[in-house]
Amino acid sequence: MKTISFLIVAVSSFVMISCGKTKDSLDANGTFEATEIIVSSEAAGKLLRFEIEEGQVIEAGSEAGYIDSLQLSLRKLQLLASMKALEIRRPDTRKQIAAIEQQIATAKTEKIRVGNLLKANAANQKQLDDINAQIAVLEKQLEAQKSTLSITDRGIGGDNEALGFQVEQLKDQISKCKIINPVKGTVLVKYAEAGEVSVPGKALYKVADLDQMILRAYVTSAQLSKIKVGQAVKVFADFGIENKREYPGTISWISARSEFTPKTIQTQDERANLVYAVKVRIANDGNLKIGMYGGFKITN
Repeated sequence: MKTISFLIVAVSSFVMISCGKTKDSLDANGTFEATEIIVSSEAAGKLLRFEIEEGQVIEAGSEAGYIDSLQLSLRKLQLLASMKALEIRRPDTRKQIAAIEQQIATAKTEKIRVGNLLKANAANQKQLDDINAQIAVLEKQLEAQKSTLSITDRGIGGDNEALGFQVEQLKDQISKCKIINPVKGTVLVKYAEAGEVSVPGKALYKVADLDQMILRAYVTSAQLSKIKVGQAVKVFADFGIENKREYPGTISWISARSEFTPKTIQTQDERANLVYAVKVRIANDGNLKIGMYGGFKITN
C-alpha cells in the first residue's frame, strides 16, 4: 500500500509540473547580451592617466585616459622649426633680379644716346652693336636668374609641403594619445592601469551600452512563419525559480542561416536539430544582466 501511495503522489506531482510548464512555456529561449566594444590603444607610450573603473558609466566622446606624447610633441616642434628655417632661405626674387634689371635699363638708355650720336656722326656703328650685344647678354642672364630662383623657390616649397605632411601626421598621432570613449555605456572590464606602458592594439577596457539589451534566442523552422523583423513580442527574464519579469521587445534580426541547436538552449520543438537565431531588442530597466536566461512569446 505504501508503494502504491508513493506512486500516486509521484504521478500527481509530475502531472502538476507538466501542466505548469505547458502553461508557462515560451516560444523561444536564450540569453541576454549587449553590444560590447573593446577599446584599444592607438599609440605607444606610458599610460599617464587612466581613471575609469569597472561599473562606471561613461559618456560617448569623453576622455578615458591619456598616453604620454612628449616625444611626439618635441618632434612636431622640430619639424615646425625646420619649416621656419626653409622659409628664411626662400629667395626674394624681386631683390635678386633687381640689379640685372637696372643694368638692362642703363644699357637701353645708353643705346638711345649712342643711337642719337650715330645719327649726328658723333659715334660709330660698333658702339651701337656692342651695346645691343650687352643688352642681349643681360637679358639672357636675367632669364637664367629667374629660372634658377623659380627652381629654388619650388624646391623649398616642396620640402616645406613634405614637412607639413609630417607635422599633420604627428598631430594625428598626438590626438590618438587621448583615449576617447566611443559610445555611452558601462565599463565591463578594465585591462590596464595608469603607469603601464601601452602599445598600439593593446586592449584597455571593454564597454557596453546596457540601456539596450538583446535577447538572443532560437526558433525552429516551423516558427519562422510566425515572426518577422520589427514584430513586437513579450520578453520574459528569468530571475530564478518562479521569478520572471516581463518586458516589451522588438525582433531586430532573424538569421538567414540555420545552425545546430545550442546545448544550453531548449526550443519548443525539442526534436529539431536545426534552429534559427533571433535577436530581440529590449529597453533595460537596470535589472537585466549579460548572460541572464530569458525567452519570448509571440504576441500574435
